[in-house]
Amino acid sequence: MPKVLVSDKLSETAVQIFRDRGVEVDYMPDLGKDKEKLAEVIGQYDGLAIRSATKVTEKLLESATNLKVVGRAGIGVDNVDIPAASKKGVIVMNTPFGNSITTAEHAIAMMFAVARQLPEASASTHAGKWEKSRFMGVELFNKTLGVIGAGNIGSIVIDRALGLHMKVLAYDPFLSEERAKEMGVTKVELDDLLAKADFITFHVPLTEKTKNILSRENIAKLKKGVRIINCARGGLVDEEALAEALKDGRVAGAAFDVFAVEPATDSPLFNLPNVVVTPHLGASTTEAQENVALQVAEQMSDYLLTGAVQNALNMPSVTAEEAAVMGPWIKLAGYLGAFVGQMTDEPIKAINILYDGVASTMNLNALNASVIAGVMKATNPDVNMVSAPVMAKERGVQVATTTQDKGGVYEGYIKLTVVTEKRERSIGGTVFSDGKPRFIQIRGINVDAEIGEHMLYTRNKDVPGVIGALGATLGDLGVNIANFTLGRSATGDDAIAILYLDEAISDEALDALRSTGKFLQARRLQFEL
Repeated sequence: MPKVLVSDKLSETAVQIFRDRGVEVDYMPDLGKDKEKLAEVIGQYDGLAIRSATKVTEKLLESATNLKVVGRAGIGVDNVDIPAASKKGVIVMNTPFGNSITTAEHAIAMMFAVARQLPEASASTHAGKWEKSRFMGVELFNKTLGVIGAGNIGSIVIDRALGLHMKVLAYDPFLSEERAKEMGVTKVELDDLLAKADFITFHVPLTEKTKNILSRENIAKLKKGVRIINCARGGLVDEEALAEALKDGRVAGAAFDVFAVEPATDSPLFNLPNVVVTPHLGASTTEAQENVALQVAEQMSDYLLTGAVQNALNMPSVTAEEAAVMGPWIKLAGYLGAFVGQMTDEPIKAINILYDGVASTMNLNALNASVIAGVMKATNPDVNMVSAPVMAKERGVQVATTTQDKGGVYEGYIKLTVVTEKRERSIGGTVFSDGKPRFIQIRGINVDAEIGEHMLYTRNKDVPGVIGALGATLGDLGVNIANFTLGRSATGDDAIAILYLDEAISDEALDALRSTGKFLQARRLQFEL
C-alpha cells in the first residue's frame, strides 16, 4: 500500500480521500515547519502533500529515498526545487485552477473597496467619527476597466465586470480578436489601456517581460484619476513610482494584495490615503482551500495507484509504457515550442503541428501539449502540459495537427508553424539515434543544431564578413561558443546562425551585435534541459 505524508494543513475530507482510495496516510500538519524532523521521516513515504509551509529542497530530497510524487495544494511551487525533484525522479504536481474564482473575486472586492474607500470609512466609523462628507466614492457602473492578462483568472474578472456594466479593455499578447469578441471585450495595446482605463487590474505571472510592466514611464501614461488593483504578483508594479503618483494625484487610489517583497512589513504604499492593502489573501477562502486540497489528494492517489499523471510540472501526461519511447520526442516538442514562443512577440492566432513518420504514431495529445506549453512558457513560466492547452483555448488560439507517413531522410520529425497577424514562423526537429533532439529546419532553411540551455539566434543577408563579425564581436566580449550551426536559403539570400553558448548572452553582447549593422535579427534563447 502506498504511503503519503501530509506535512501542512489539509482538510479532513482530503485526508479521507487518500484512505478511501487505499492509500495509507499520516497527517502531521506542523511537520513542514521542522526541517530536521521532516528529513528524518521523509524516507518512509511514497508521496508528500504540502501547501506553502513545507520547503521541498534538494537537501530534503536527498533523504527522500522512496518519494515518488510531491503534490502542492495550490498553484505556486516556489517552495519546491523542481529541477532537483526531476533529477531525483520525483513528480511535482500542483492544482492550477482550484483557486481561480476566489482570486478573481478578491480583485473585484478590492476594486469596490478602493472605489468607495471602504477600509478608511470603516476605521473612521469604528473610531466614533461620522465623516460622511469625507468619503466621496465613485461608481463602477459605466467605468472602463483595463484588464492586463485575459487568461483563466483574468477572464473570470472580465465576466464579473461586464455583469457590473463596466466597459472592459484587455491587453494580452495571446488574446486573439475572435476570442476578445466572444468575451465581450475590446482588445487593445498596453499604451491604449493605460491612457483610457478608469480602473486597471493585473492577472499575469511575474516574468522577465511583465516585471515592472507598470513602470515609472508607464505610470506617466495613465489617465488621471485611475485606480490600480494588483492581486496577481508582486513586482508587476513599481511601488515607489506608484506611491509618488498617488501623492501627486495622478492616481486616485490603489488596492494591493501582493508586493515585491513578502511578507510585506513595509512598503511605499503603506499608510497612504485611499490605498487598500491585504496580506496576499487572493486564494484565502474556505472553498478555494477545500478545492485545492481535494484535487491534490485525488491526483496523488491516481498516480500512486494507477500511474495516471495530472497537472504535473515536470512530467508529461502519458502512460508508463509510452514514457520510455516518447521521452526524447516530448522534450523535442517542448524545445520547438520554446523556440517559437521566445521568437514571437505578437498575439498568436494558430499553432499548426505536423508529425512525420514515427512521430505520427505516438501519443499526439502529449506531444501537442508539450509544444503548446513550450510556446506559452515564454510569457507564463508557470504553465504546464495540462494547463497549456486550456490557456490556448481561452485565448482563442487554434491548434491544428497533421500526420503523414515518412516523407524524408529522417525516421520521423515534427514541424511547428505558428501563425500571427503579421507572419508565420516555422521550425522543424527530430530525435537522432542517440536519443538527443535536434533542430533540423528554421525558416525553411536546413540546419543540424544541437540544443543547449543557452543559445543565440541570428539572421542576416548571405554576404561576406558576417560570420567573422559574429565571431569577433562575441570573442571581444568573452562569449564562449560550444557549438555553431549555419544555414542559408540561397546564395545572397537569407542566412541564419544558431549558437550553443556556455552561458546566457548578455544584453551588452546583443546590443554589440546589433550595432554592427550586419544582422537583421539577434535573439537570446534559453531552454530547460
